[in-house]
Parts: sequence; structure tokens; C-alpha cells
Amino acid sequence: MAEKPAAESHGAAAPIAPAKFAHAVLRTTRLKEMSEWYRTVLGARVVFETPMLVFMTYDDEHHRLALAAFPGTVERTPRSAGLDHLAYTYASLGDLVATYERLKAAGITPVVNINHGMTTSMYYRDPDGNKVELQIDNFPEPEKLQAFFKGADFAKNPIGVDFDPDELARRYHAGESAAELTRYHAEKGLNRATMARLGE
Repeated sequence: MAEKPAAESHGAAAPIAPAKFAHAVLRTTRLKEMSEWYRTVLGARVVFETPMLVFMTYDDEHHRLALAAFPGTVERTPRSAGLDHLAYTYASLGDLVATYERLKAAGITPVVNINHGMTTSMYYRDPDGNKVELQIDNFPEPEKLQAFFKGADFAKNPIGVDFDPDELARRYHAGESAAELTRYHAEKGLNRATMARLGE
């Protein structure tokens, strides 16, 4: 028996949400450097490559990111309107810490580190200056993540609290729990230097 279209199952007027977010495409004037950077940072593999295009993935999706060196591409001016950053979620705090340490050893360090309350996030910049957020969810249950947006802590501080990634790694290796290390202290706020880097 043929499967009914989603719209037919939920009523003809019901909107059909996408099944998933598939990929992003970045224009670049530094194709080789960008390809090397994303392969290093995401542990991605190239699935197709030409002198003008690179397609890569890090899971079972055919491609998660494409880089395109289209003729005539120009540098983006700072603070331009448009996409602010790409974000990638890791399965655990241990995975995030291990990734931070691996990238630091390779000379790649975050420009901003923020506990947003719902996530603990490290922001990097690729060779073109695009921001890339590597993060974990601070709550294992989706309901708690969604409820955080309606809570007093988020109302008090909807941006986040900065942290030292080396101190986070040290405390993690010392055996402190993920719950304690990702606890949100809304009252601490975000210092101005971090806020400025986040907005660049």
C-alpha cells in the first residue's frame, strides 16, 4: 500500500516541515585552505573535488558542507548582514573537550567560549572569517532544553557566560561531572570583550 503524503495525513492545509537540515554551501576565495580547515575541525572527508568545488561530509549524509570558489567571488566585509555562524553539536562534554584539545594542538583555537545555558559553546573562525560553533547540549532531555528558554535564568541573561576552555578541560579530566561543569550562572553575565568578539 502506497504511503500517504504527509499533507494528506495531517490535512491539506497543514504545512510540511523538512525531514532534516541537509547541508550548507560557503563561497570562498581560499578553497584549499578552507577545505583543509573543515576537514581538520570536523573530521570530515571529501566526497568530490574540483579546482572550483569541494563536497564533504562527516556522517552518512552524502554531503554536509560544500565549498565553492565561484569566479568573481569577493571578500565579505566585516559585520555584513547574513548568516552569522554554523553550529555543530557533539554527543558529550568529553567529545567537546577532546576536540578542543586536538584542535589546540593543531594550532586552531576558539575566539569565544560561552555557556549559553542551553549549550556550552566554543566559537572558531575559518580561514575566510566565518564563525563555526562547536557545542554540546547542557540538558539531555529536549523538554528541559526548550523549558530553559521560558525560565528566569534565560530572561535574566539570554546571551551567556564566558568560560576558560583550558580550565574546563582541567576540571573535566579531574573528574568533575558534566552537570557541574555546564551549570549556568546567569548572574555572572558576559564581559564586554567577549561580547565584542561574538559580534564581529
